[in-house]
Amino acid sequence: MKKIFTIAACLALSAGSVMAQETFPRNGVYDERSGLVALTNATIHTDYKTTLPNATLLIRNGKVVEVGAGVKVPAGAVVVDAKGKHIYPGLVDMFTDYGLPEVKEERRGYGSPPQPESEKQGAYNWNQAIRPETNAVELFTVDKKKAEELRKLGFGTVLAVHRDGIARGTAALVTLADKRENEVVLLDKAAGALSFDRGSSKQDYPNSLMGAVALLRQTYLDAQWNAQNPGKEQNISLKAFAEANKYPQIFEVDNKLNVLRADKVGDEFGKQYIIKGAGDEYQALQQVKATKAPIILSLNFPDAYNVEDPFDARRVSLEDMKHWEMAPANAAMLQKAGVTIAFTASDLKDKKDFLPNLRKAVQYGLSEEEALKALTATPAQLLHVENKVGSLNKGMLANFIITSDNLFAKDNIILENWVQGNQYKITEVPADYRGVYTLKMDGQPARRLLVSGSLEKPELKVIAQDTVKGKISFNGNLVTISFEKDKKSNETIRLSGWAAGKNLQGEGQLPDASTVKWEAAFAEATTEKQKKEEAKEAVALGNMIYPFQAFGQAELPKQETVLIKNATVWTNEKEGKLENADVLLKNGKIAKVGKNLSESGARVIDGTGKHVTPGIIDEHSHIALDGVNEGTQSVTAEVRMSDVVDPEDINIYRQLAGGVTTSQLLHGSANPVGGQSAVVKLRWGKSADEMLIKDAKFIKFALGENVKHSNRSREHSIRFPQSRMGVEQVYVDAFTRAKEYEQNWKAYNKLSKREKAKTPAPRRDLELEALVEILNDERFITCHSYVQSEINMMMKVAEEMGFKVNTFTHILEGYKVADKMKEHGVGGSTFADWWAYKMEVKDAIPYNAGIMNQVGVVTAINSDDAEMARRLNQEAAKSVKYTGMSEEEALKMVTLNPAKLLHLDDRMGSLKEGKDADVVLWNENPLSIYAKPLKTFVDGVAYYDLERDEQLREELEKERVRLVQKMLHAKEGGAKTQAPVSKKVRVLHCEEVEQDAEESYFAY
Repeated sequence: MKKIFTIAACLALSAGSVMAQETFPRNGVYDERSGLVALTNATIHTDYKTTLPNATLLIRNGKVVEVGAGVKVPAGAVVVDAKGKHIYPGLVDMFTDYGLPEVKEERRGYGSPPQPESEKQGAYNWNQAIRPETNAVELFTVDKKKAEELRKLGFGTVLAVHRDGIARGTAALVTLADKRENEVVLLDKAAGALSFDRGSSKQDYPNSLMGAVALLRQTYLDAQWNAQNPGKEQNISLKAFAEANKYPQIFEVDNKLNVLRADKVGDEFGKQYIIKGAGDEYQALQQVKATKAPIILSLNFPDAYNVEDPFDARRVSLEDMKHWEMAPANAAMLQKAGVTIAFTASDLKDKKDFLPNLRKAVQYGLSEEEALKALTATPAQLLHVENKVGSLNKGMLANFIITSDNLFAKDNIILENWVQGNQYKITEVPADYRGVYTLKMDGQPARRLLVSGSLEKPELKVIAQDTVKGKISFNGNLVTISFEKDKKSNETIRLSGWAAGKNLQGEGQLPDASTVKWEAAFAEATTEKQKKEEAKEAVALGNMIYPFQAFGQAELPKQETVLIKNATVWTNEKEGKLENADVLLKNGKIAKVGKNLSESGARVIDGTGKHVTPGIIDEHSHIALDGVNEGTQSVTAEVRMSDVVDPEDINIYRQLAGGVTTSQLLHGSANPVGGQSAVVKLRWGKSADEMLIKDAKFIKFALGENVKHSNRSREHSIRFPQSRMGVEQVYVDAFTRAKEYEQNWKAYNKLSKREKAKTPAPRRDLELEALVEILNDERFITCHSYVQSEINMMMKVAEEMGFKVNTFTHILEGYKVADKMKEHGVGGSTFADWWAYKMEVKDAIPYNAGIMNQVGVVTAINSDDAEMARRLNQEAAKSVKYTGMSEEEALKMVTLNPAKLLHLDDRMGSLKEGKDADVVLWNENPLSIYAKPLKTFVDGVAYYDLERDEQLREELEKERVRLVQKMLHAKEGGAKTQAPVSKKVRVLHCEEVEQDAEESYFAY
């Protein structure tokens, strides 16, 4: 048996270079070796929970032959003495772009014409963002430079994902060995890859998140249909999509809300995604847990902000400050909640931050065992390769790392990384000079030197009458030291010399330019206890708040039994306005309205001099949305605003402060048929799903300038329609197709089981399904409108095609056609006194709402604007001024009437026993410009309380100060910082369309 006593000496005897690849003939002689290596006397971590002291790892031909304490080393083996070293399974990163070409997300410049159709030649999908035919293994090439970079982090196996498009095809599992491609590929198809990002596609659709969701949803349906009807259409992409679905599915997202959105799509089609997250999942911990999705976590923690300037500090939002503090705890919080986690280095700008950040995650509460599991066993299990990688058991790949210490120790060094039995040297072991020394210099008092820190970056403290920090560096056995003479002076002593055994000596210069001889006698080594105490830092975190935003709270308000006494009560019922009356809220409902009420256990609020009204309902809003327009096609009925509700929009809280309790979140007006609405209750702090009123089914239509691109650049003149008469034809065509679609399904559903087995089912079309719902009075239209000619046209088309328009919104010329509107049965939701902001509204008058109301049209006042929505009570009051309308009728325009338009008047809009307890307590007459809500209840929960608001403002400032101080201390301690950047707050409007070159327009 040949013994080699240094690990480096084994390099030439690579255990992986064993058998020639039979399909690759070699130009030269074949030098084949058995590659039998025994690493002895090591602490071997065979998996995340099993550690074998003083054990041996025997490998041959790139695989593990045996591992254990009593392994007999066979004759002929190369023996490596690894005494004092640790051996771990090679780490696995299941989300990288290793070996793949860079994805260039080219976008059209300003003024470039849109691309409505795919430009990819061949029998592929109609949309270039759907590219499941991409197989990463076909694009993969070994990249020695990147492989070395990843090996230095401890990785031996990675999943190569081509991060291009919404459906990205399959990913390949490869090792980081410097071999031919065919030798390092472990699985050519290890996983399917998905996202909401259209990638390099220049095609218009989708230009929004909701469009991406809809496209993915339709692609699932199309792939199913294609598989069930093989003779109907040859589509390479759909076949590949179905094939990719056989593998584990990895869905990349860029924030916590998209984790939940992706999971909903997966649930709809029976897919449990593995989610590649963005590091903020802890902010929606319970919802993320409920998805049951394993999460691949980035260790890309944000740097502290440079907040020394108090004005700069004001530019940093509370949520960004708190995320800086709490992001390192993300892994621990998820793991403790029972979420399966794995780690990736993919998002790190500087890959050298990976191991320090991994240790930071441990410092913030993740156990070392779970951290190791997340880098070995978990990714192996998720990719179904636990028999190949992730542990060091017999028969598995010889992928392992050799470290100087525990992997998670602050001063640990990765010495070597073995991949498929091939040895890669990572770091030379520097001499360890850490310890306590007694420093003596000519004519100077004796000092103590404490050398600590890591082997690579030692740290120095000099202890005399004062304790000062200094600098020490080693280059081989040469040493350089510098430190200040004392704390009071800026005079520096500089020493240089060499190590003689454990002692240090040499010459130096004092601040007066005189030279001295010095020696530092070694006294004692840094103990393990000292190392641990040095590495351990107290981690104190602020409270989690819901939502993770200013005015979020650690504990959400709860539903109560509340009795408001002696107020002026605006019932919106036949009882009218009641003076000195009471309102009882119980179990989320209005329990009683009357006088002299009492209720045991109720919280009593004195309403003397105050007013109580139903909550304000905004029929036309665009708050709390991640995008407002899928403005690419003329008909986008398949998109759903419910897919992009943002429950953390500060406008939710602001509008509660204005008495708003319910909003219809509408698609914009970029196309004749827009997306499906989301009707929400403003439950601040709840999830998007918890805000939705799921049985309220509406959709946005639009007329006029916006849909024909009157305000867009000339290059956008290619999309049909480009005229008002073209808009009419879009509706006729869309509903003609919808009727044919419905008839096809009716005919198919009438078939017997035997006949269905022989007859292909029609293709499900989500766009047409939404239109069929309109035809069947299962979904209702809110139509953006201005000009009377188009209003008449829309009603005529509806009557000819067999459906009704539910609401005309904006409707600033409604006073001209109010009689026809009443006859059709359509309501109007308008502005109080907007006019002259574009040509379409030149005939608008402030009497519009009053005239429609007098004719008998159900009329509401809406906002279409985040700021206006906070004062809809005042907008309603304008009709009292302009038209002489009664105060009670005016209030109904923002309460009962929009409830009627939304078909929700059986549960909201008035103060009636049994209706939802959506109630506002005002300080005075709600139509007064001085009126402000004191409390806003939604389902009996006080989501806004003026007194609590004042407390929240104080708490917010204290929390900001605490975080600023923590960042200042972090900077003083040497932490990286970033410049404060003001967060752009987008206030969405009806006609906003964002193009790739930041082009936008606001036409209203």
